[in-house]
This record gives sequence, C-alpha cells and structure tokens, in this order.
Amino acid sequence: MAMTARPAKVDELIRRLDQAVATADLHRLCSNVKRVLAEVVSSGEQFVDPALLKPAPDRYARRLLHKDPAGRYSVVVMVWDQGQGTPLHDHAGVWCVECVYRGRIRVTSFDLEGDAAAERPQFTPESVVFAGVGEAGHLIPPFEYHTIENPDATPSVTIHVYGGELTWCHAFHPLEGGGYRRELRTLSYTD
Repeated sequence: MAMTARPAKVDELIRRLDQAVATADLHRLCSNVKRVLAEVVSSGEQFVDPALLKPAPDRYARRLLHKDPAGRYSVVVMVWDQGQGTPLHDHAGVWCVECVYRGRIRVTSFDLEGDAAAERPQFTPESVVFAGVGEAGHLIPPFEYHTIENPDATPSVTIHVYGGELTWCHAFHPLEGGGYRRELRTLSYTD
C-alpha cells in the first residue's frame, strides 16, 4: 500500500519546529514555537488531514500529528465539539504551546495556592482568554494549571506542541466545601 504524501505545510511546520526547539532557554523555546505555530496557521492554508479534524461524540478528540524522533516535542491536534472541554488540569511538568487552527476556544488559567499534592489543593482563577484562529499561547511549569473549552456552537480545532509526548497529567475536580480532588489521568489518542 502506497503512503500518502504529507502536505508541504506539515513538512514546513516540522522543519521550523525542529529549529524552534534548538535552544536550552525554555522561555525563548516557547516563544519560538508560539511564533512558528501562529505564522503557519495564519497562512490560511488548510494543512491538517481531514481525518484528524473529526469531533468525537463524548469528549474532545486528541490525535497525534507528529512525534519528534529525538523526543524533543510532539504535535497533537485536538478537536473540541460544542460544549466540550477539559477539567482543571496540569501538564505533568511539560511545557506546551497551543494555537487555534479553527473556531475559537476559552482558556482559563489558575493559580495554585500551596501544594498540588495536598489533600484538598486550592486554586484561584487567574485569567480567562478567548483565542481565535492563529492565536497562540504557552504554558511553562510551574504555571500550567488551566481549563480549555469550546464556547461556541461549532467545532474548534487547536494544535498543541508539547515538550515531549504528554501521556499523563493530573486533573483536579472541585469538592463540596472547597478545594479540589487530584486524579492521575492517563492520556491517549482518539481513533
């Protein structure tokens, strides 16, 4: 069976990300990746395979676009149908840059008060950002606690670049009387 050629824009994205992550300065690295994602997405070219853009019925879809052979980063496409989102969560200490490919998302960042491993960790909402196509943001631990959701009636698509392959995180669920319950969550890709 012959393999389908990858779109030139995906090849460009990977080439530029390879260059963007070639620094030990984490703030510069995330700034570089953010710039690359914003420029490639803002080109207007639809380069993500349509098979990766389908919503999942019961939760947001998470699909691998590229995994760097050297393990420096991975690129994941996420599809958010109407009303879909994440619980409050961290990124297990892994940096992340995300960019809106289609639609719009709402990102709420939280400040951790104390220790995330406490019996009832406490969080305070810090900011709410609505982002549209071509807009990108980043998370650098320890500032990594957030939610993402689709506030609109049509599906949204985001492209996430992680500092490695994110296979787990902690989700935080509100408790009656205050605080949150921490849960270890294994992450997988959507079929």
